Amino acid sequence: MFALLLAGWVVPVIIGAVVLVLVIIILAVCVSAYNKFVKMRNATEEAWATIDVYLKKRYDLIPNLVETVKGYAKHESGTLESVIAARNGAINAHGTKEQIAAENALSGTLKTLFAVAEAYPDLKANANFLDLQNQLKRIEGELAEARKYYNANVRTINTAMETFPSSIIAHFMKLERFEYFDIAEEERENVKVSF
Repeated sequence: MFALLLAGWVVPVIIGAVVLVLVIIILAVCVSAYNKFVKMRNATEEAWATIDVYLKKRYDLIPNLVETVKGYAKHESGTLESVIAARNGAINAHGTKEQIAAENALSGTLKTLFAVAEAYPDLKANANFLDLQNQLKRIEGELAEARKYYNANVRTINTAMETFPSSIIAHFMKLERFEYFDIAEEERENVKVSF
């Protein structure tokens, strides 16, 4: 009789313990996934901030470059104005998507500026212009590396947001896909300059 009473009590306790262990495991997985998303989001935002630093350097350099070219290429005012307009558009862009589009436009105008500079031998030999051009090349290289780092972080967090079961936590956190920093279709074409 005691064995029957004990058996009737033990089964519910075992079931309760199993349910409790499962709940603890599920909570641990959820907390771990949440913390993982916080770390990935912070890493992606840090990567974007790094890009922002290089963009600021680039923005500061462009007016000096334009002024140097302006002294030699007076009849190229349309090109110079488009570079400054693209720079101002990039500075005033809001949000990742708009910033990426503005940066792609600025890159295109800079390519045109350097293509114009090729037509002026005195400008190409100018020490100030060469120094500014080298600074811009260095910044562009650093910017390309920062973009690769940012895109790697975007790939990681976007993949985690789309895979199960972490997608449930991403939905709970109201995370949205991050945009890749890629080049626009028109950027893939060669710059055409005619005189």
